[in-house]
Amino acid sequence: MTAKPPLDILLCAPRGFCAGVVRAIDAVEKALALHGAPVFVRHEIVHNKYVVESLKRKGAVFVAELSEVPDASRPVIFSAHGVPKSVPAQAQARNLFHIDATCPLVTKVHREAEVHHKRGRHILLVGHAGHPEVIGTMGQLPDGAITLIETLDDVAMLTPPEGRDLAYVTQTTLSVDDTREIVQALQARFPALIAPHKEDICYATTNRQEAVKRVAPLVDGLIVVGSPNSSNSQRLREVAERAGCPVSRLVLRTDEIDWSLFGAIRRLGITAGASAPEVLVEEIIDAFAERYEVTVETVSTADESVFFPLPRELREPTPTAAE
Repeated sequence: MTAKPPLDILLCAPRGFCAGVVRAIDAVEKALALHGAPVFVRHEIVHNKYVVESLKRKGAVFVAELSEVPDASRPVIFSAHGVPKSVPAQAQARNLFHIDATCPLVTKVHREAEVHHKRGRHILLVGHAGHPEVIGTMGQLPDGAITLIETLDDVAMLTPPEGRDLAYVTQTTLSVDDTREIVQALQARFPALIAPHKEDICYATTNRQEAVKRVAPLVDGLIVVGSPNSSNSQRLREVAERAGCPVSRLVLRTDEIDWSLFGAIRRLGITAGASAPEVLVEEIIDAFAERYEVTVETVSTADESVFFPLPRELREPTPTAAE
């Protein structure tokens, strides 16, 4: 029997689920436990096919729009990415029991945008067109109140409304480095540009990118476990590439591994997007262990202890002193 070649796996930490994703998934599971199936969810609760399919098996029904919810008595949950204000308004108009699982860090960006608007400022949103989070943020305010900035070219072409102060906010799942470049270009053009009090890119996005930056130059290839529609997962792959990793790929399950790319490596980095469960990371490691004599080392760049409580409608009542 031929001996398996050795492979060192460097496992990035932090990786995988962030506090906002844990809260959103727990919200669906808690709603199912409290109210039974079906529980309707508007859009994917998080951008991970494995998570969505497992919740479907438990009784969650995913819909694109509220008009697809046939029974007004059943709970409807809004995804972690946030929704335009028109969505809860539609839910109220239909008397739907709706639960908002928007990540609190996305809600923070919504509140910032509203404050800027109230103060008469025009808002520049750094983000990706069509992403649910961007649609949700732009939908907090009237049309024309926010201008989306995706690239340095957008900065160069920008002609903001005359006589208005400018402020910027960002999508929470962007590349830290790309965003810094765009913000610096905006500040060079508009020196009075008002910045967020605290960075909008969330702690989890930043921490996962930092871990990849540490590992990427040390390995022959790096796998990001995650779904292709996950913004933060796509950014991790780009960060690995930019940090000098020869091969970086986004993979959801083992059947997506291209063994022609990863078949002759000696050191492999593995991370996972903020919406990818650890079970998929273990599955990928097992696939490599079938072909290699694997050693696994964790490379940690930060400790995470962030916790977000469930939406109020799903919290257990606190016992009173009389009870």
